[in-house]
This record gives sequence, structure tokens and C-alpha cells, in this order.
Amino acid sequence: MAVLNHPPSSPDLPAIKGRALNLRRKMMRMASGKGEGYIAQGLAMADCLATLYFHEMRYDPTNPDWKERDRFVLSTGHYSIAMYAVLAEAGTLQDEELVTYGLNGSRLPMSTFDDIPGVEIVGGSLGHGLGQAVGMALGLKLDGSSARVFCEFSDGELQEGSTWEAAMGAATFNCDNLVVIIDCNGIQADGVVTVKIEPVADKMTAFGFETIEVDGNSVEALTDALAKLRAPNGKPKCIVQRTIPGFGIPTIMARDRAHFVRIDNSEWTALTAELERENG
Repeated sequence: MAVLNHPPSSPDLPAIKGRALNLRRKMMRMASGKGEGYIAQGLAMADCLATLYFHEMRYDPTNPDWKERDRFVLSTGHYSIAMYAVLAEAGTLQDEELVTYGLNGSRLPMSTFDDIPGVEIVGGSLGHGLGQAVGMALGLKLDGSSARVFCEFSDGELQEGSTWEAAMGAATFNCDNLVVIIDCNGIQADGVVTVKIEPVADKMTAFGFETIEVDGNSVEALTDALAKLRAPNGKPKCIVQRTIPGFGIPTIMARDRAHFVRIDNSEWTALTAELERENG
């Protein structure tokens, strides 16, 4: 039977925070021994994904093709470590498979492929996730479906013209079943975001979105924002979330080059212990 995961009026914040911690634990196990990877972005996304999958969204982990399921589109394919962690926590993937993350021959590469149950798109080249999400949202509306589409993309993707074209399309077609989550962490591959994209929230509002800006590492702020954006009022929705790469592990948070973190094999035990201390 499908799990109608309609959000309760009062979120169970301790339970959601516990899920976020579990996601961070899974990601640390996945990244351990790999030497490098996108662990910092994954750790930062844990609160958002825990809030979506264990409070806001409706889906059936035993039936990922259920037509009335809410969709989650991960545009930043290199955040795959977080995506696999939440799918395992939700029961779509097996925990045992997570250790193959990033290895040759694994079906869990460092950038998502859509042959994994629960992964909606190939999150490869940046700037295309929102366009695909708008198409999904419009298709669902035309089908008379009550399902919603949640689309995460990064502040770096606001440097892509296709993102703004898709945003205009969402407003033009009244995609009020679309919730956009912009992960604003201020970084791209070689340092800080180079193009002037601020003020992000004001720009999304000007493009026709109902917009709220929050601390993306606060479960309280995320649940509150999502509750405020549920009404089908003809406008697409947007959450601008400010996150800190490596959130939950201060040593990783302090790394200068947080986009693609390099970690020696000797560091993992101490970093995992730090995660538990910070969240104990």
C-alpha cells in the first residue's frame, strides 16, 4: 500500500534531526577510504533531505514508480552521496550497497544516474534540473495529479541562462505544484561563486515565485517554510536555503576548498568521532 506521507500539522523535530544525523553517518561511511569527494555538500544537505523525505513528501519506498508519488529532482548530480544516503534511509536502497559508492563498476557513481530507483534524472551537467522539474510539474498538472515536484539546485546554477528560462516557464504555466530549493553555499569548483547572483530571494520573487529564505541547516526553519508554501495559489514555490559545506563536522567546515574535499585515510576515524560529539 502506498505511504501517504502527508505532513502532520506539528512536525516531529527530534525525529527529523535523528534522520539527518543518520544521513550524515551513512555519508561518512560511504566516503571513508575514497580519499576525496563531495562529502561537504552532502553533509550540508542532510537537514533538507531529512525534512523532505521524513516529513514533507509522500512516496512509497516499495513502489518507486507509484504515479501519485511526490518527485524529488536533484539537479546537482555531484551531491549523489546525499541522495544515496536518503534513499537508503527511506528503504529504497540497501545499506550494504552504500559502501560501493564511487567504486569502479558500482551503480552508485559520484554523479547520479537515473537507473537507480528514486533518482528521477541524470544530474550531470548543471543548469538542467529545474527545466526537467518544470516539465514534470506541468505534466502532473495536465494529468490532474495531486503530486508535487521538489527540485534542488545550487546557487552556482543561477549562473546558467537555462535556469532562468525554466523559472520563467514555471511561473508562466502556474506550476504551483513545484517547490524549488536553491542550495546557496556560496561556492563553485574553483572557489566562491563568481557571477553576481544576489539577492537570490528577491530575484526569484520577481520571476513569479512565492519565496522564503531560510537557514538550510535548521530543521525548524525548513519545516516552517515548507508548511507556508503548501497552498496551491497559482505560483511556483521557492526556498532559498543558506547552507554551510561540511555542516555537522567543524573540521570539514573549516576546509578552504570545500567543493571537492580531500581527506587522508588516517582522518576518517577522528572525523566520525567528531560528528558524534557535535551531535551527541
